[in-house]
Amino acid sequence: MSVIQERLAALRSKMQEHGINYYVVPTADFHQSEYVGEHFKARKFITGFSGSAGVAVVGLEGAWLWVDGRYFIQAAEQLKDTSVELMKMGEPGVPTLDSFINSNLKKGEKIGFDGRVVSMEEGLLYAEIAKKHEGSIEYGVDLIDEIWTDRPPLSEKPAFDLDVKYTGKTVAEKLADIREKMVDAEADMHVVTTLDDICWTLNIRGDDIDFFPLVLSYALMDANTYHLYIDERKLNDEIKAHFAADGIVLHPYNDIYEDIKKIPEDTKLMLDASKVNYAMFCNIPKSVKKIDVMNPEMIFKNVKNSVELENIRKAQIKDSIAHLRLMKWIKENVGKIEMTELSVANKLDEFRAELGNFIRPSFEPISSYGAHAAIVHYAPTPETDIPVLAKGLHLTDTGAGFYEGSTDITRTYVLGEITDQMKKDFTLVAISNLSLANAKFLYGCNGVILDAYARKPFWDRHLNFNHGTGHGVGYLLNIHEGPASFRWTYRKGNQCVIDEGMVITDEPGIYIEGSHGIRLENELLCVLDEVNEYGRFLKFEPITLVPFDLDAIDPDFMTEEERKQLNDYHKHVYEVIAPYLEEDEREYLAKYTREV
Repeated sequence: MSVIQERLAALRSKMQEHGINYYVVPTADFHQSEYVGEHFKARKFITGFSGSAGVAVVGLEGAWLWVDGRYFIQAAEQLKDTSVELMKMGEPGVPTLDSFINSNLKKGEKIGFDGRVVSMEEGLLYAEIAKKHEGSIEYGVDLIDEIWTDRPPLSEKPAFDLDVKYTGKTVAEKLADIREKMVDAEADMHVVTTLDDICWTLNIRGDDIDFFPLVLSYALMDANTYHLYIDERKLNDEIKAHFAADGIVLHPYNDIYEDIKKIPEDTKLMLDASKVNYAMFCNIPKSVKKIDVMNPEMIFKNVKNSVELENIRKAQIKDSIAHLRLMKWIKENVGKIEMTELSVANKLDEFRAELGNFIRPSFEPISSYGAHAAIVHYAPTPETDIPVLAKGLHLTDTGAGFYEGSTDITRTYVLGEITDQMKKDFTLVAISNLSLANAKFLYGCNGVILDAYARKPFWDRHLNFNHGTGHGVGYLLNIHEGPASFRWTYRKGNQCVIDEGMVITDEPGIYIEGSHGIRLENELLCVLDEVNEYGRFLKFEPITLVPFDLDAIDPDFMTEEERKQLNDYHKHVYEVIAPYLEEDEREYLAKYTREV
């Protein structure tokens, strides 16, 4: 019996003790974070799947894992010999998680989950399904914790201040903006559970989640006071003094669950149902009116202010230089010195550190050689690390956290002989990337509309890539920052209007299992194009400035317009980056930004 099967057996024993028939284990912490600290990796513990997204359901006689297209290959490999069945989200014949539970739950049966790691929306849905079958839910139990004997503790790492020269706005100004939105919503109080929203508001960062400088905390605010629930040991005296001056009152981290029960009757409480966890929701008095709206902090931080944009441009220049140096190093040294996927990722961080103000990678580095690159979110480990050889393609999707902001850049490099098909695939991805980057559009368009610019070159050839085209980028926060995104399907939360000041990635790709993967990712800044009698037109400015490897471009596969777009982008790259380079680096950049 594998270790995962042993854990499943132990969990089922606990389920029987509680009379639970199906137990849901999501990928989440108490704050509905996309990426979580080691303490919260319960889904990985119970299934063995290590990807950053997925939800497991364990029944008394089976176990299932739902993942999206980014993880189909990885999950299939990691679920071998575990008895956990892979459920490929969005594929024909594969039910959604809630429809699966609804179809399989029998009369009088019980659904269980830890209500702190399930959102209010999800918890209400499970309760509705159970009620339909005359069953029940149990949300006050963390059964994984009862069997995870060596579970890592909650992080106790310290927080740090982010100066206004980086944030562009003081805490007082941000609180005033949020309170204006509370007035607009006719709300008396506002509960915030999302870590990036809280850190953005308070101009602090931390180290409670690997790669993401966030601090475990909750907030409850009214017209005068901002109540912060946090492990006070993480705050130094300087931060505490700043907080006191801004009317921020400190409370122990977990006290929010009791304090929220004491909200006065008839209070109008603003919350985001997709972010507040179900356990907290259940503690809100019934007499409290719940105003379900997107946290206003989300839009405030998604639209970067002028100071942030000035800093972000500096960060992008730094990381573009680091990527150019990596490109030169890997292409000139592959086959001559020993290198592996991990050593390539480490080398890039060395180049970043040389440029100053580098804090850490902004997410777990994806450094994938050959067939590994067909696994969309493959991240090398000491167990999977392989040599990088002088043939084929190498993909690097990594980001940097500088004090000037976060970056997210993907490039695919030719390291030796490649096939004609690989060249065509690479060229198609470049065409797709440039198509979206050159879009001009009227204000009012959302990312679903604009995504078609990137998909059209694929769809014209009856091809597709099974992931979103782009996401907003946080400023030393979450690298995936909503609500702005590029996705071709409508779903809740992805209908945000794209506006000036938003920074969104542009990252189409193609993935051939067992052979190769290609992705090219730039960050785009939405800027004003023109205002005329037809309205306000917007466009994108690529702020990532790294050449697309011309060794993989087939110009004959491109139209004249597509070649012009590539040449214009490369001309811009050279003009901005060349002044920062040594002579040999400028010559190298000139070679890879030449006209085709």
